[in-house]
Order: sequence, then C-alpha cells, then structure tokens
Amino acid sequence: MPAVLAEPQPRGDAPPRSDADSLLERAPKRAVSPERVAATLTLLAIVGVAVYAIAESGISIPALLESWGNAERFFERVGGIEFPPAAELVELTALTLGIVISGTLLAAVISVPVAYLAASNTTPGRGWQAFGRFITVLTRAIPDVVLAMVFVLMFTIGALPGILAIGIHSIGMISKLFADAIEQVDEGPRLAIRAAGGSKLQEFTSGILPQVLPSWVATVLHRNDINLRGSVVLGYVGIVGLGMEMSFAFKSLNYSEGLGIAVVMFVLCVVMEIVSSVIRKAMLGTAPTGRGLGDRVVRGVANARARRTPSDASSRADAAAQRPSPIEPSSTAELEAALRRPWTATRIRNTAWGWIAVAVIVASVAVCDIQWGDLVTFWAKVPAIAVQFWPPNFGNYDAETMFTAMGETVMIALAATLLAVIVSVVVGSLAARNVAPNGTVRGSFRLLLLVVRGIPELILAIVLIVITGLGAQAGTLALAFGGIGLLGKLIADSLEEVSAGPERAVRATGASRSQVYASATVPQGTRALIGHSFYLLDTNIRAATILGIVGGGGIGYYLLNAGQGSNYQVVTSIVFMILVTVLIVEGIAVWMRRVFR
Repeated sequence: MPAVLAEPQPRGDAPPRSDADSLLERAPKRAVSPERVAATLTLLAIVGVAVYAIAESGISIPALLESWGNAERFFERVGGIEFPPAAELVELTALTLGIVISGTLLAAVISVPVAYLAASNTTPGRGWQAFGRFITVLTRAIPDVVLAMVFVLMFTIGALPGILAIGIHSIGMISKLFADAIEQVDEGPRLAIRAAGGSKLQEFTSGILPQVLPSWVATVLHRNDINLRGSVVLGYVGIVGLGMEMSFAFKSLNYSEGLGIAVVMFVLCVVMEIVSSVIRKAMLGTAPTGRGLGDRVVRGVANARARRTPSDASSRADAAAQRPSPIEPSSTAELEAALRRPWTATRIRNTAWGWIAVAVIVASVAVCDIQWGDLVTFWAKVPAIAVQFWPPNFGNYDAETMFTAMGETVMIALAATLLAVIVSVVVGSLAARNVAPNGTVRGSFRLLLLVVRGIPELILAIVLIVITGLGAQAGTLALAFGGIGLLGKLIADSLEEVSAGPERAVRATGASRSQVYASATVPQGTRALIGHSFYLLDTNIRAATILGIVGGGGIGYYLLNAGQGSNYQVVTSIVFMILVTVLIVEGIAVWMRRVFR
C-alpha cells in the first residue's frame, strides 16, 4: 500500500489548522469599495474637527464647577418664579397657540403639492422633482427668524408675520416627510384606479391619500410641537405672543417673569404632545405606539377602560350573532337601508372630533386677528423692501470677520452634535425596549428625554450665558443638552425597530445582554445613527445661528445687529452663507446614507 503522507504539524504550541480555517483563507475576499473608504475617512475627519471644536470651546468640568457661584447669585437674584397677570397670560397663550397652529396648517397645505412634485412615483418629470426638492431644501435652510424679520418689514409687528415665517420655514420638513410617505405607498390601488380610467387627481385622492394620511397627520402634529418651542425665538424680532413677552422680561433683567413664561412654554409642549396622541387615537382609529408621555397616557386610559369592561368582546360577539344575516334585499327600500351608513358610537365620536379640529383651526385663525387686506396691499411694498436686501454685502464688516463667525457657528454645531451623540447613545439605548434591563429603566429614560425635549434651547442658552458668560461655551452646552432630547429619542426608536432575529441568535449562544447589544443591536442601528447624527448637525447649524442672537457666539450676533440696524444686505449675505453650509451638510449626509446602506 502507498504510504499516507501526514500533514506537517504546526510548530510550537499552535493548534492544528482545521479544514474550515483553510477554506476561509482560500475564500475570495470582498473588495473594499474606494467610495466606502473615502466616506469612512470623511466621517473620521468630521469627528476629529468636532473634537477640536470641543477643545476650543473651553468647556471643562472644573470651569463649570467654579462658575457655580454665578449660578447661585443668579438664582438669588431671580428669587421666585413669577407669571404675568392671569388674563394677560391667557391672552398671550391663546395668541401663541393661534400663530403656531395657523402657521403649521399653512405649511401643511403648501407641502401637499410640493411633496407630490418631489416624490419619485408621482412627479411629472425629473425637472419638477428637482424643483420640489429644491423648495424643501431652501425653505428648511432659511432660518424662521430671518423670515420673520422680512415679514415684519412688510406687515409691521403682529401675528401675520409669525404665521408666514413659521409656515414657510416648516414647508421644508413637512414636504420632505410627506414625499417620503408617498414614495412608500402600495402602488396597487393607484394602478387599479389608473387602469379603470381615473384621472391623476382621482389616483391621488383615492389611491394615495388614504394610505399616507396617518403618516401625514403624525408629521403635522410633530411639526406643530417643534414650532411651539421655536416660537420663543420669534419674539426677539417682533412676533407677538409669549416669546415677545419673555424677550422683554429678560432684556429688562426681570428673570423671575422670564422663567415663569418659560415654565408655561414647557407645560404647553407637554400638553401639546398629549393632545396629539389623543387626536391620532380618535381621528385615525389607531392606538398610539410611541413611547412619549402623551402616547403612554392615551394607552393607559385605553387599557383602564378595557379592564373595566372585560365583556366587551363577548358583547360584540352576541350583538353580531343577533344581527340578521346579510341576505340580498328584496326591495328598493331594503337596498337603500343596506347602503345607508349607520350612526354608530364610533362614527359619532370621530365626527365630533373632526368638528372639534375644525373649530380649533377656526379659533386659531380668529384669535390672530389677521388683517386680510394686508395680503393684497403688501405687494406694493415688495420692490422697495427687496432693494434693501440686494445686492448682498458685508457692510462695515470685512469678509474675514464674517467667515470666521460662520466658522465659529459650524464649530459650535459640530461640538454640540458630538457631545449629544456621546450622551444620546447611552440614554437612547437605555430608553429602548430591547436594550433596557426592565420597564422601569426604559420608562425613566423616556421621561428624561421628554423633559429635555420640552425645554427650548434658547432658554438654556440664556441661563448658561448668565452663569458662564458670553461666548461659544454657553451655545455649545445649550445645543448639546437640547440635542440629547431629540437624538436620544431617535436612537431609542431606531434600536427598537431593528430585526429581532440576530438578537435572538446571539442570545441563544449564551451571550450576555451587553454582548447582544454590541454584536446584534448596534450593528443594525449604525446606519440610522449616522443619518440621525447628520440630521442633528443640520439642525444645530441653524439653531447655533439663532443662539448667537442672545450671545451664544457665532454668526447670529452679526445677524441680529444687521437686522436691528436695518443693514439688510448683510442679512442676505448671512442667509446665503447659512444656505451653502446647510446644502454641503445635507449633501454629505445623503452620500453617507447611500454608502453605508
């Protein structure tokens, strides 16, 4: 017999090579995409710049502890929290809500045709699609405070400039999310209507609108909540309401009343979330599935009712059994009765909620006391006002000063985003159902995120400026704190939406909770984390501009000075700088999401 050659044994104590190891070595290696390498290097470079920005901002724990004496003196000066007189507070609250609701409704109406053009499956052509997307980017990039300045010039101080500023600025977000919802619809109903000879309008109203309506309602309600918090800033440029009163209070060093109005704004934000959840439950017939305070309250009420009436299911079954079987009507009268929709308790409730919604909208418009004639006469002022904004220039400032200030704004946004990402990964993970060790921990961190989201960044910036002084440090900390509320919630929702299969597979091998998190949960949520982080950076760039108005550093200081000094050509230059910056960030974000898909 031929001799069998034994495989050479490895030297030393190395274990013998298995066939699997040999196969893995011979298996073809996946080529690394140059574009993916470039995207990774770009991401690392952005993180490196953000780290440098944090170092340059002067943020340090010892410095914050040393400045606590300023905080004590500040709170001693504030004393107790005060509120405006009750009648005045009610009037200001109603006016603020009226402006916010009217502005959000205006944005929703305009966003429908814009989203129709921007969606890939409904746009009439690539040119129209590009136009629709340009509108979404442009309206999102122009700060609402700049729009408010322009409209105050056209209409003087009042509610109408606030409505138009909120409405036009909100088109960017609402139309983008509307278009995303249109692109995700089931094309079956729409194609069936087209095959039956239906028009484009019928395709939209009967084949698309019923599918996207729940998502659209949720988007409008979410944007309304954002606009309510953002309305505080508009008070600094002449928009009436709680924001203006708060600006007057802080400018006159009446911190007690200023903080009292801030508390009212926080309560309004929480109430608005609960109302939004109730509306989704009542009008759409679906129970809210979110983890916010409003959704939990609505679900808790529904569960309590279910426990009080345990026999509802059997009662419905008995009622169904007692109803006559659906037989073919033997007469015209029976046919008409069969086609007539009965007024059930559900239909009555939904109809009532619908009319209540209409009443709220009408009341919101009425309380604003809009001078509708101004919408006709203001056109005569447009040429004279446009001349004041064109051509753009830097006025008495040199280009180096303005570009340095814009760079400081970007650095503040980068530093705040990185700080928010670091904290949000921890807080958002513990707020996710599939990561938190128990329901108590998850609920506590969800409540923490809600509280953080309810505090306007402008209020935080003002308080931090009083404590730490003027400069980038206060703006960075305020944006970072506010970003935790937004990004933490997005991360928690994204982690809860990952596929459970990989988690179960890793858990079946005996892995610990932390190993499941690191090996299965985080890898699936990485792409969403990158997308959410760039969204926060985009938001922070605009927010950093606003915080500069109250001394948070950056280009906002020059924006406010130019507006108050009627140097509107400088305002135009600053808006162009912000627009270019936002477009660059959005382009990088789109590229990153595509590469890491």
